[in-house]
Amino acid sequence: MPDGKVRDYRVCTRCVMDTTDPDITFDAAGVCSNCHRFETSIRPYWKPDAAGAAELDALLHEIRTKGAGKPYDCIIGLSGGVDSSFLATKLLEWKLRPLVVHVDAGWNSELAVNNIEMILSKLGLHLDTVVIDWNEMRDLQRAFLKSHVANQDIPQDHAYTAALVRKALEHDIRYVISGTNFATEGVLPQGWGYDAMDATQLRDIHRRFGEGTLKAYPVMEFQDYFGTMQQRLRFIAPLNFMPYDKTAAIAHLEQNFGWRYYGGKHYESIWTRWFQAHYLPTKFGYDKRKAHLSSLIVAGSMTREAALRELDKPLYTDNELTDDTAFVAKKLGLTVDELEGYLTAPPRHYSDYSTNAAQIEQFCRRKSRKARLRQIATRFSKDLPRRIAGKLSSMLASPKS
Repeated sequence: MPDGKVRDYRVCTRCVMDTTDPDITFDAAGVCSNCHRFETSIRPYWKPDAAGAAELDALLHEIRTKGAGKPYDCIIGLSGGVDSSFLATKLLEWKLRPLVVHVDAGWNSELAVNNIEMILSKLGLHLDTVVIDWNEMRDLQRAFLKSHVANQDIPQDHAYTAALVRKALEHDIRYVISGTNFATEGVLPQGWGYDAMDATQLRDIHRRFGEGTLKAYPVMEFQDYFGTMQQRLRFIAPLNFMPYDKTAAIAHLEQNFGWRYYGGKHYESIWTRWFQAHYLPTKFGYDKRKAHLSSLIVAGSMTREAALRELDKPLYTDNELTDDTAFVAKKLGLTVDELEGYLTAPPRHYSDYSTNAAQIEQFCRRKSRKARLRQIATRFSKDLPRRIAGKLSSMLASPKS
């Protein structure tokens, strides 16, 4: 948890991350720890070259071979955003037979819905939609607002992953195709949020601040996340094995599929737009554009000067903010004053609530072989809190492990 000490404001000389990241450090040249982490922990696994193309070909052959004789050989979640939409168009080129799933948590923008429809109609794919029970979703989101933690996207993100995994298991699909990618997501400060898949924290916050029960909402428990899911499913991120330029992807989608851009990363969700562009900067001082733009800088697809110009633009116009705030408040059953009141109340840290840290440590000790620990650390390093990632590293270094 941040120590509360006030630091002099400073910006990285390579990217645009700054001291609003509570964990940021700088080297003698002023280059930040996020940039160094990208070079040491991410770039070695990012292969937009001939080696990556060969590895991707082998993965695609494996998916087709293992899925032969089944109705589907893979599954993909389609949000209507850039990454998943672009990836969906590639699957048919690769001669895969995907089950396309959309998880509707109640916050789709009209553009997102239209984008999904345009992609599916052009590709001739069927869509399996999972609708999250809105009464439970609303109750959970209101509970998270009352918790005052930074990551208010947890109710959405947890539901998306849990529902997708359930569909994969239901249809005996082993391969989950993910649009996550290092080209646009290589920088994301751990101090700005928390792991959306920690069911212990989700249940604790709902127990403290929720009003109903979570019966239909898809909770993925610890043993499912670290046990069943690893044993029965394999997550594949094809965009990490090929050149991926987001601007080119948008142009491809617009020209060939009638797809339309919605203005910001993950802004296909009205809630995420309001959360990232208003809640986080107002309550915590976090502007997620800095992480998104820094990702493009370290990946070599944007200059630092261009990123700084983007940051000079307002997060919202006054009219858009008024409209979105009114919409969010009404949908959550709150007045605008009640909703804005959550932004002015003191922020809380995720560590103020129960987490699955003890379960992770016990799990790692049971699976104490170094190879197993390396697998977990590599696969989940970007999602785990720094303190847990540190424990994994310590255990790897221990001669007793």
